Amino acid sequence: MKTAARTTIGSADKRQKIKPNRRQPKTGLRRQLEMFERIFDCIYNGIMVTDANGYVTHFNKPYGEFLGLDPAEQIGRHCTEVIENTRMHIVAQTGKAEINQSHLIKGQNMVVQRIPIWREGRVIGVFGQVMFKDVKDVGKLAKELSLLESKVKLYEEELLNLRSTRYTFDSIAGQSDSIKRLKLEALRAAANQFPVLITGESGTGKELFAQAIHHASPRKMNPFVRINCAAIPRDLLESELFGYEKGAFTGASKGGKPGKFELARQGTVFLDEIGDLPLEMQPKLLRAIEDKEFERVGATKIIQSDFRIIAATNRNLDDMISAGAFSKDLFYRLNVIPLDIPPLRERKTDIVPIAGHLLNLMVQEANLPAVKMDKEVEKGLKQYGWPGNVRELSNVLERALSAIDGDTICLQDLPFYLQRNRHTTLDGNLPSLKDVQSRTEKEAIRYALKASNYNKARAARELGIHRTLLYKKMKKYRIPLAPER
Repeated sequence: MKTAARTTIGSADKRQKIKPNRRQPKTGLRRQLEMFERIFDCIYNGIMVTDANGYVTHFNKPYGEFLGLDPAEQIGRHCTEVIENTRMHIVAQTGKAEINQSHLIKGQNMVVQRIPIWREGRVIGVFGQVMFKDVKDVGKLAKELSLLESKVKLYEEELLNLRSTRYTFDSIAGQSDSIKRLKLEALRAAANQFPVLITGESGTGKELFAQAIHHASPRKMNPFVRINCAAIPRDLLESELFGYEKGAFTGASKGGKPGKFELARQGTVFLDEIGDLPLEMQPKLLRAIEDKEFERVGATKIIQSDFRIIAATNRNLDDMISAGAFSKDLFYRLNVIPLDIPPLRERKTDIVPIAGHLLNLMVQEANLPAVKMDKEVEKGLKQYGWPGNVRELSNVLERALSAIDGDTICLQDLPFYLQRNRHTTLDGNLPSLKDVQSRTEKEAIRYALKASNYNKARAARELGIHRTLLYKKMKKYRIPLAPER
């Protein structure tokens, strides 16, 4: 066996392969060598191995097919006689590997590797591999990798959308000191895992802040699960929060169902309207938040889930605690990072920037051209008290957007109560009844035309007037006969 090996891989003299005696039974070592030879010839890339002097000891079939050579006839030849521009013998001398180098063979640039083989501190051979038969293959691979990177980024964006977080800190408009300070506190809260309690009047944007905190946190790629404590029926609340097992109650799904806390694993649970949570549920919620574990309804198995809690309410929890309507322990657990959003009437400088931000979003969603507000509208918006806060402001802008002609919202496009508020503030007098009637009539005609897609006959029927009268009034109020494009 050793003699055969020496004859095959020997010195620089020309050698002949010794064919094994087919009549002799194959030993375990012979089978192993045959398997290695088959593996060697099945490698897709071209492979060549030389000894320490640069003489070829191994040459696989794919390399021979590419070069048009018989692999068996290359054994024993010097590498420079077999491969043009080769550096295998140089690597054998230097002992330094050459990885992913360009090599010109048969007029083609190829990517190759030349790796010295060491034994007992000296080079005994060199392993050479053609990684790509053409550098064009490298370009194709680079394009494929670039495409994969783009797809990954796209999938990440889609995943963020699917996680139900539409809002980021960029979505929070405002220039007042109070809103700037609040955004800074919320940004700091996003960097840790402590519970957050957001308070403020209805319509101030509590969920917007909650989503922005989640989106800026390390959990942003995981679920944002919203639970409206006021909207879930009392008898279903526990099963909604913690899930239930098969047959837990009448009407339960056959396979059971995971709860919101289970679905929020590695993400954020947003408990909206926490002040409306039934008193009997509060201890169970407290335990789930403190221990990060709970049981499904009808089960005995403990489920563990890592989640972050953000709660919100428009109610005064201190008063509720005094009245015995809210758990003091739960309040302390939730109120680790308090964020109180001031109402819109207390930050007048934010009204116009918020209105502009909302208008931009509305025209984008409706695929409309840009719309602006005139100065009188801006003054009117700033002087109103906004008991419904940002939600009411959004409603007013949507109504105005549906009624305007052109690209500018004017004072008469606003609801009457805002117009009255503006006139009263300016001169202390109410507008005349005639003015009020004219503005109301104009707004009604615009609405009917838009609702009927400018079908005059249908719009007249909706208004309860003859079509001829409709045309007269459109002329009177300078309302165009067709929508402006």
